[in-house]
This record gives sequence, structure tokens and C-alpha cells, in this order.
Amino acid sequence: MTEFIQQDGIHGFLHLPLVEPNKTGVVLTHGAGADCTAPLLIAIAEQLAQHGFHVLRCNLAFRQRRRTGPPHPGKSEEDRYSLVQAAAFLRQHTPGRIILSGHSYGGRQVTIAASENRTLADHLLLFSYPLHPPAKPAQLRTAHFPKLKIPSTFIHGAKDPFGTPAEMETAIHLIPAAAKLAIVEGAGHELNKGRFNLFALAPAL
Repeated sequence: MTEFIQQDGIHGFLHLPLVEPNKTGVVLTHGAGADCTAPLLIAIAEQLAQHGFHVLRCNLAFRQRRRTGPPHPGKSEEDRYSLVQAAAFLRQHTPGRIILSGHSYGGRQVTIAASENRTLADHLLLFSYPLHPPAKPAQLRTAHFPKLKIPSTFIHGAKDPFGTPAEMETAIHLIPAAAKLAIVEGAGHELNKGRFNLFALAPAL
């Protein structure tokens, strides 16, 4: 069951638990070229709801402003504030943990927001973290990793051009909190549109 939510800078869908609630809420957001209706996000949200999670599948600020087009490099702080608002909303619905989650650009903004505020969430769940632009492995997006004090789980495709499994493994060692990497074999950046078993990859969620 889902509810459409549009209030106080929040725009998206709240998935209610399909089994006994586990008192954990998940904020789930999208990449630079998508929105919260992306098939990957829907598939992930449905898996989470089937395991008792509340899931807020939501649009970042740049996608709330316009339906198409990439995020503005100078306005990423607004996208991170979207995550702060979404986390606050979920805390009103769940008495337990909050997990911040995002695909690609959304995941990057999750990690930056968490590096700026260690109380923002209890866990991070990152799908296809964009470690570097394709074919530009020297342009790493890890400057904030040493400031991440929140446990993290990275779900990554074995064929993702934004970072190889080996590159990701090296990168997460920069994170001082517990960080785990799970690989979806045969998958690229879109992670086969969610055709994988999230809880087989990350059973500790």
C-alpha cells in the first residue's frame, strides 16, 4: 500500500509495511537522470515494505523544481535539505531506526549529508554509488568519506562504469564507520532495475 505525499518540500510516495512493522523507516531517492518513479526505486521499496519497513520514495529538490534535466551543480545543498526533511517526516511515522538511501547521484547526496550531520540517520544504503565519472577513474568522489561516521551498505553492479568492485572496495576503506560492499553480478549502473534480492545481499538491514 502506498500513499502520495506532497508537503513541506517532500514529494513522493510512502510505502506502508506489508507485514508486521519493524519500526524502521527508509528514505529512498533517485539518480540525476531519474525521479522517484524509477523502476529500480519501486522494486527496492516493494522489497523493503515486504520486510516490514516504512519507505518514503521521494524526489530531490531539483526534480521537484522540474520534471526533466540534471541537477544544478551549485544547488546540491538544496537536494541534501530534501533528505533532511524526508528523514524528519519518517521519524513521525516510525519510532525506530532511520535509513537514508539513494541511487547514484541520490546516494552521493546521502553520503554528503550524512558526513555533515552524523545524527541524520542510523544507517546508509547506497545503490550504484557514482565513485567517478565513466572512464575517468582519477576523478574520485570520496573527499567526504573520512567524515562518514554512520554505518553504510553499498550495493553495486559488477559491470558499473562509475566504479569497479575493486575500486569501490578500496574507496570504502576511507570510511571510519562500518562499511560493507555487496555486488550484484552481471549488473550495470541500473542494477537490472531492481531484479535482485536485496536481503540476500544485505541480510543485516
